[in-house]
Amino acid sequence: MADSFVATGGASAGLDRAGIAGRAAWALAGAAMVLVLLAPALWNGFPIIFPDTGGYLIAAMTGTPMLGRSALYGLFLSAGIPFAFWPCVILQSALMAWLFAVTLRVNGLGGRPWLALGLVALTTATTSLPWFAGQLMPDILFAAAALALYLLSYAHERVSRSERLALAAVIALAVPSHMAAAALCVAVTAALWLLSYIKSFALPKPRLAYAACAVVAGLMLCLVSNAALIGKFSFTPGGSSFLFGRLIEDGIIATYVEDKCPDPALRICAFADDIPEQADDWLWGEDSAFYKLGGWDGYAEEQSRIIRETLTLYPLEHLTTAIAATFGQLFSFQTEVSLDDNEPTFQAFNQLLPDLLPALMSARQQNDQPDVVPLNTYLYVPVGALTTIALIGALLLRRRLNLTPEAAALCFTLLLALSANAAICGIFSHPVDRYQSRLVLLAPFVVALLVAQRWRPSVTA
Repeated sequence: MADSFVATGGASAGLDRAGIAGRAAWALAGAAMVLVLLAPALWNGFPIIFPDTGGYLIAAMTGTPMLGRSALYGLFLSAGIPFAFWPCVILQSALMAWLFAVTLRVNGLGGRPWLALGLVALTTATTSLPWFAGQLMPDILFAAAALALYLLSYAHERVSRSERLALAAVIALAVPSHMAAAALCVAVTAALWLLSYIKSFALPKPRLAYAACAVVAGLMLCLVSNAALIGKFSFTPGGSSFLFGRLIEDGIIATYVEDKCPDPALRICAFADDIPEQADDWLWGEDSAFYKLGGWDGYAEEQSRIIRETLTLYPLEHLTTAIAATFGQLFSFQTEVSLDDNEPTFQAFNQLLPDLLPALMSARQQNDQPDVVPLNTYLYVPVGALTTIALIGALLLRRRLNLTPEAAALCFTLLLALSANAAICGIFSHPVDRYQSRLVLLAPFVVALLVAQRWRPSVTA
């Protein structure tokens, strides 16, 4: 009897020690993952900024509606001001580390913290992941939302109830962070539901209740947060303005103006000779006719009317340019690190956060100006392209490769997200490398996961 107690106690102590060791390993690996993801920001000496960063801060801190800038994400940034925004990028990095770890676990690679660290380090070294994780922008939430949608839809029974709630929260917060993220989550959720009825895909049937509720909650949060922060119960402004910019870039607006002007009922006719060729010049140019006409608010009515009329007058041009924009966006995913056009953010800091301006201006981004062109040429772009092709091949050959249903669903969800993002951003804005690079960074991680599955030691009884 005594021996049995001793044996039981010894086994229990051994299990306790193993559990403590496992938790310690995960704590160390988790901290290392966050540090790895923060590498560019730590090297920079300040979180990475973008020209748009200032707009998010202005929206939240002054209650001013800003074109395409989420006040809710600006509020998130504002919470990090006392510590120079470092809590913001630490949380973004920790979120991605957690999502990667959960994705590995539901694909049979759990309980291996050093594998998780290795794959995060590999993805960090070969993609733009660390630039987005350490940047004061909501772009990292696109990748986070794509993984959360996958986990809720195809790994519902492999995650705990608390994890399901956390994943739903990720989606609900990603949706109001950027209207393109909202459109992405809506499009992917709807597509997963529709495509689940096509039996030839031979994928597990997704469980979309949590994901759909999270998307709806995110849309409501967008309205409520804007009402609370900027006094408007509406979505983040600017959707039609970005589309109008793309129609300018594709020449449709120029054709319309040539056909319709002069016309005293059309205000744009007075600026017929001042319409630029590029969308960015129209939307952000200092002397742009867009702002002389009233900007995203004052010109919204005529802008929307012109868009509707061009759809009727030039349907074939709309179709062909939309297809071209989608494919143009699909194949544009170079990493961008803004170096020369951050003046809007400098002005916002000078106006709202003068105490932090010296730290911002002393960062390497403003001085050493890191050159990512070689990284794009020799690493990010070829790795992104090759791993995306590998995902397509793995999905097509999933039976021969003996992919698990969860792994096949992961490939499918990411490819669907990449396609939806290309269509949304390409058509309703215009092709920009940053828009696609914030999602294509997941492709190398998923391919590495598939390789790790193939090399996983077989478990014997």
